[in-house]
Amino acid sequence: MEYEKIIAEIKSGKFEPIYFLSGEEPYFIDKVAEEIEVRALPEEEKILNLMIVYGNEVTMSQIVDIARRFPMMAARQVVIVKEAQNIADKDFEKLVPYIDRFQPTTILVFLYKDKKADKRKEVFKKLGNSPHCVYLDAAKLYENKVPAWIHAYCKEKNRAISPKAARILAESLGRNLTRVANALDKLMLLPVQGEIREELVEEHVGISKEFNSFELLSAIIRKDHLKANRIINYFEANPKNNPLVLTIASLFNYFRNLLTYHYRGKGLSNPQEIARLLGISTYFIEDYTEGARQYSAMKCARVITWLRECDMKAKGIGNITIPDGELLRELVFKIMH
Repeated sequence: MEYEKIIAEIKSGKFEPIYFLSGEEPYFIDKVAEEIEVRALPEEEKILNLMIVYGNEVTMSQIVDIARRFPMMAARQVVIVKEAQNIADKDFEKLVPYIDRFQPTTILVFLYKDKKADKRKEVFKKLGNSPHCVYLDAAKLYENKVPAWIHAYCKEKNRAISPKAARILAESLGRNLTRVANALDKLMLLPVQGEIREELVEEHVGISKEFNSFELLSAIIRKDHLKANRIINYFEANPKNNPLVLTIASLFNYFRNLLTYHYRGKGLSNPQEIARLLGISTYFIEDYTEGARQYSAMKCARVITWLRECDMKAKGIGNITIPDGELLRELVFKIMH
């Protein structure tokens, strides 16, 4: 089931007997579990009817025994199993009988992170097919989807964020949604009303105003060699705050979109259609019109090849001696010449 649908059902008060929350994106897993913990029981009932256990401390037989108990002076109980991936698959199989004959007054929630469930095994197959089980397979967002997620997150909190501020956050913090959400929550606590602007992000999230992936991309688009080299030097001196793999991902997303713009976007006159095609805000269309003027479709294809090669070298494939700073300097030189 999709994350948004699961959250909507929980908020409406509809709960299922079993939730199996798995996948690569822990933010979605934690958020579903948090919503269940907050909404399934009134505060006064939680002390007796909310049980949180950890997969490395209990067996599946113990979990099932807990789940089969009746709630105490309440309509239901909630059992949350954190770190469920630490339960051996063989032991997990002991859940199978419970899936068929579950306790209707229990909400049993498994948080299964950092490990893929083997869907060939009976228990995981059954969890995925049971009408009484919500099975979440939370995939990580693609890099180009993170700015839209940031806008949606802010809208949910009744705040607005500028397209540039969302882009800077996405480029700087990457696909770690928990980290992004924490940064946004921090910004929303500040005594500043109205739209979250890029100046606020740069001041309070520890992102350099002049030296970040967003500004490097801007320099490359406009072939500003001096600015690009200044940013590369800064990245080289501060590698922990500016991982090469994130910079490569940012450049890859742009040039992939620019190639799409060359072949499908130039014929569109409506800015909204172009933005929809590229999955961007209309605020950034100028970056693509200027980029198309500087870089042909053939050059974009070559750049994408260079980015793939640089990504492999950054991960140690075919490279054991060249530092990240030199890899980035060589990459940007090839792109801009």
